[in-house]
Amino acid sequence: SRRAVAMPPRSGVQIGLLLGALAALAVALAGPRWGRGETPFLALSRNLVVAMDVSNSMLAQDVRPDRLGRAKADLLDLLDALRGDRVALLAFRGKGAMLCPFTADVAFLREAINGLSPESAPPGETDLADAIEKALAAFDKAQSDHNAIVLVSDGEDLTGRAEVLAKEAGARGIPIFAVGVGSPQGAQVPGVTYQGKPVVSKLNDATLRAVAEASGGAYIPLAGTGAPETTLGAVYANHLARIEAEV
Repeated sequence: SRRAVAMPPRSGVQIGLLLGALAALAVALAGPRWGRGETPFLALSRNLVVAMDVSNSMLAQDVRPDRLGRAKADLLDLLDALRGDRVALLAFRGKGAMLCPFTADVAFLREAINGLSPESAPPGETDLADAIEKALAAFDKAQSDHNAIVLVSDGEDLTGRAEVLAKEAGARGIPIFAVGVGSPQGAQVPGVTYQGKPVVSKLNDATLRAVAEASGGAYIPLAGTGAPETTLGAVYANHLARIEAEV
């Protein structure tokens, strides 16, 4: 049976920032930045693809309880803020696997997110580009101009093609919010060795920043414990405040 993810403790301020800022994201997705109107409006046809890295490196424990567990907890909060929108869930390692097509069924999405593990996608070298490519394909039948991708990863990309696909996303008006999970210092990957020595995985934020910038989106680091100013909600809030000042 599936075991629910253990969520790290949160303060009321952090949760308020997260939900308020992600609600602002929903408004921004419907506004003139990615739509065709001149004034912001709320539509019921916003589409968001969440592409989750489930490679073995996401089991490193440089954030609590581990990278995958932390990311799952924050995505569950995201669902609370995006009620009425349609979300699709894609897991990737070597290749991407669409686990859940676009749906507004929050209960079903919660179950799918809680069930994420390295077995959720085919094994192989981590390929961010394939994840972006499959996310873009999901929008072909979405019938909406208000689309975005949330790419959650520690930034390991062993194929090096991600920025090319990110530029394609930008050309289509689909921003990528690249969410970085982990720390620059890194941590050992449980159960993985190379030539008899433990493998240490570090957050590669340079790759994730490049992907976000190429698509017209934003890079969002999920901080470790003790850094509430760099939580997912706080960074979203800062980014959206800048966007609103430009329109």
